[in-house]
Amino acid sequence: MEIQTQHGNLIGNSLTMANRNLLKTLHNPDRFMDVIIQPVMFMLLFGYLFGGAIAGGVQAYLPTIVPGILIQTLLSAASGSGAQIREDLDSGVFDRFKSLPMAHIAPLAGQLFADILRLLVATVASLLTGYAMGWRPTVGFGWIIVIGWAISWVFALFGLLAKSSSMVQSVSMMVMMLLSFLSNAFIPLKTLPHFMRVIADANPITYVITAIRQILAQGAWNNNAWIVLIFGIGIVVLFAPLTVWAYNHNN
Repeated sequence: MEIQTQHGNLIGNSLTMANRNLLKTLHNPDRFMDVIIQPVMFMLLFGYLFGGAIAGGVQAYLPTIVPGILIQTLLSAASGSGAQIREDLDSGVFDRFKSLPMAHIAPLAGQLFADILRLLVATVASLLTGYAMGWRPTVGFGWIIVIGWAISWVFALFGLLAKSSSMVQSVSMMVMMLLSFLSNAFIPLKTLPHFMRVIADANPITYVITAIRQILAQGAWNNNAWIVLIFGIGIVVLFAPLTVWAYNHNN
């Protein structure tokens, strides 16, 4: 009975903390930039500016750019987790939570639970914009959120180890730009110089985008999708214990 009560408290406290983080997002419209405004703006900008030059037209470019913008948006949304955690640590609110009769890990778990909804909103915003521009997918996209949530653990760990939230934001932006642009997100890899092609081929985001494109285009799972899913689970298995350790060390 005691174990069940402890588990119930952990789940309940975590959901309460998740609700807190969602309310903070709602009360700060600027936090919607990376999950709503960014994918819409980038989809329209890249699609209409570069579609003709790269693919001969917007419609021909959409199967390439929609998965690219989607993964870029998920990276941006996931990076927000680290910045939020660092801000809470710097403000001392986590110390306050520690003094309350609640599960010790609940503030961290709540942040990562709230990330699931942020990732869902980012995914829907990206795909709806592509749909409005004429793109038509053939299958669902729920598994993509799993990959984004796995990446959230990486940024959460970085947020716990970084010195300031501004450092988290700056480094996260740089990483997001490098991972998305040094990949097949926006252009065919064959157009790159050889040394950049080698980097792009080694970029894990290239494999994620390839899997997304194949699933959305073919409507069926393939080997790349299984590899990416297993890779995402591996990230959680590796980084979840490290993140919890870093969280306990900070508190």
